[in-house]
Amino acid sequence: MSSTASGKNGTWRNWGGNVSARPAREVEPASVDELAAAVRQAAEDGLKVKAVGTGHSFTSIAATDGVLIRPHLLTGIRNIDRDAMTVTVEAGTPLKRLNAALAREGLSMTNMGDIMEQTVSGATSTGTHGTGRESASIAAQIRALELVTADGSVLTCSEKENPEVFAAARTGLGALGIVTAITFAVEPVFLLTAREEPMPLDRVLADFDQLWAENEHFEFYWFPHTGSTNTKRNNRSAGPAEPVGRMAGWFEDEFLSNGVFQVANWIGRAAPSAIPAIARVSSRALSARTYTDIPYKVFTSPRRVRFVEMEYAVPRAAVAETLRELKAMVDRSGLRVSFPVEVRTAPADDITLSTASGRDSAYIAVHMFRGTPYQRYFTAAEHIFTAHEGRPHWGKVHTRDAEYLSRVYPRFGEFTALRDRLDPERLFQNGYLRRVLGE
Repeated sequence: MSSTASGKNGTWRNWGGNVSARPAREVEPASVDELAAAVRQAAEDGLKVKAVGTGHSFTSIAATDGVLIRPHLLTGIRNIDRDAMTVTVEAGTPLKRLNAALAREGLSMTNMGDIMEQTVSGATSTGTHGTGRESASIAAQIRALELVTADGSVLTCSEKENPEVFAAARTGLGALGIVTAITFAVEPVFLLTAREEPMPLDRVLADFDQLWAENEHFEFYWFPHTGSTNTKRNNRSAGPAEPVGRMAGWFEDEFLSNGVFQVANWIGRAAPSAIPAIARVSSRALSARTYTDIPYKVFTSPRRVRFVEMEYAVPRAAVAETLRELKAMVDRSGLRVSFPVEVRTAPADDITLSTASGRDSAYIAVHMFRGTPYQRYFTAAEHIFTAHEGRPHWGKVHTRDAEYLSRVYPRFGEFTALRDRLDPERLFQNGYLRRVLGE
């Protein structure tokens, strides 16, 4: 196990650049035993403990001035069980590496988010999700978990073993222990056909229920200051595979969606009055396209333009009304918003603090280019989302506290009672958890 003290250059920063911390020391355990020893040592030293993955959360959920656990040596697949159709993977494994390894084995996860840079533990602990009519978040695909708890012991859980822990720890916020391994359900690799198509916002909202019902995975991006969206429909396909061509993929996914978009945001940050015109051009830049490929190559895309994000889950039935209110707010506010608004869905699940816990949900994500003031926009958007009993994504900017969250999560008390049992001394506490879960 290597341990490095934070000194002059010991500041940790997240991917979005809006969160930083200076831990007392950093630990890079190479085994579960070493991680457990680091937890016990931190408790003896009176230091809090947090694990951090790739820093893709925009909240301070992983920040600490105590011991920062970096699990990047805890990577790789432990076991593939083809009879049970599961894969057990070390917690520090990036989703990107897991997806590639599964594909080589002829296997796939059922659903994914839209990026795959996060570690498996970071993604599931914060409730990372994609979009799906029946298929839910990444955490909902978990079949078993292993975690180190506050006393340094290793606890395993599943539907049959410690089921009350399993119900909560799949999206555990880092509050119940440090996840060391995850067992996911997998299936034989399959093909998805993606249809990307521009569509007027009014039509998308009017036909949303039909678009959702007719497609296994439906999502869209609305470009503020316009009435335009880009829609994406993913459905299973018998094939053959027809991936995006190398040149076409580079032009649309790298040159336009990252390169040109980066430049457009630089211009917008320097001259905000130009943003509406840029948005109109951007909304017309991407044309319709159809392609067929293995799941992770369809679900995910490169995101190289850095931003700050807020996302709320509202009841799916409220999505059209919420979007109309958001658009009206932007139109009358004088705000200049250069990033599209992303809308996805998920079915209800049974995870205690999943943003889709117990209700069919729609996710609305607002973004601002890194370095651009975002507080006014996010505050106004959050006011709309919370009016619809929205639940904030645990890893994205929000201002909600335990009092609010206990009202929108029926099982909130179940989670905090479990936390009292597993971490009574609050070894895994930090400022963020104090705010969202209470003392």
